[in-house]
Amino acid sequence: MAVARSWRSSQPLEGPFRARPEEISELNQVFSDAFTERYRRDGMVGVRVPFLNPSIWRYALRDADEGAMVWRDERRQIAAFNIVHRSGAEGWMGPLAVRTDRQGTGIGKDIVGRGIDWLTAQGARVIGLETMPRTLDNIGFYSRMGFVPGRLTLTTTLEAVPAEQPAQLLGRRSPREKADLVDECRGLVQRLCPQYDYSRELLITDELGLGDTVLLFDGDDVAGYALTHTTPLVEGRAREEVRVLKLVLAEESRFESLVRQVMDFARRGGARRVAFRMQSDYSEAYRQVVALGAHVRWSDLRMSLTGYEEQRPATGMVFSNWEI
Repeated sequence: MAVARSWRSSQPLEGPFRARPEEISELNQVFSDAFTERYRRDGMVGVRVPFLNPSIWRYALRDADEGAMVWRDERRQIAAFNIVHRSGAEGWMGPLAVRTDRQGTGIGKDIVGRGIDWLTAQGARVIGLETMPRTLDNIGFYSRMGFVPGRLTLTTTLEAVPAEQPAQLLGRRSPREKADLVDECRGLVQRLCPQYDYSRELLITDELGLGDTVLLFDGDDVAGYALTHTTPLVEGRAREEVRVLKLVLAEESRFESLVRQVMDFARRGGARRVAFRMQSDYSEAYRQVVALGAHVRWSDLRMSLTGYEEQRPATGMVFSNWEI
């Protein structure tokens, strides 16, 4: 019996090249097709992964800088990409995808290996990524590349509600004040996780108008902050949700205070809810958001390269989203 097989080119890919903003539509097509196929293989046949908002792609490419890598085929079309990020000593990969007609040819191993090489050359002490816990072949693939499973990231959502006092925002400050506050935010995270640095993400978010950084003070000093995006993640969607990308606190006991400030920011901006991606080893913080009425929407498995695992800080709290 004849078996139909999809055509696969045997020509090697060229790259990596640095991804350019003008390639966003092509990146979106590869992303959507590859992840739709991933869901199909997981038994979710009716799911079609939508395009990401071009503004979010621009943020991802700016954040990754030279770590935004693409590989092209003999027709100069993008066949694979790996958007590799480094925030000081913390490095992670995502999104990354291989075009459907090039899957199963060893390209995935190459693009992940190049990401690892780039991060180690840049001095990263943490190298990680996130994948869906039910996708066993992905977990097996990354395990063979030297990654080991760590904690879960649980995406939870809370309804946006106002607080008695409006949230204090980085974006409302003068340029001089912004620079000083970003320096304070950098100092805070480095006291908790030495050599981590989220200042670039704060500045790019402000520059591109994608959201804001909610600040929590202890007197005149920054005691915590939450970097948020209000721009819809999916192309063509209305703004309904505020997403928290980074959350840093000097004292874990002030978590609820910062959560309520983010909820207030969302409500005053017209969003219906806030999404917090909770790393599972912060069990008390998880109990607090559940008590506030949070719904669990999604789960991801964090995996770290052997010898480059992330460590929870001895004091305080650091949530770092390994997705855009």
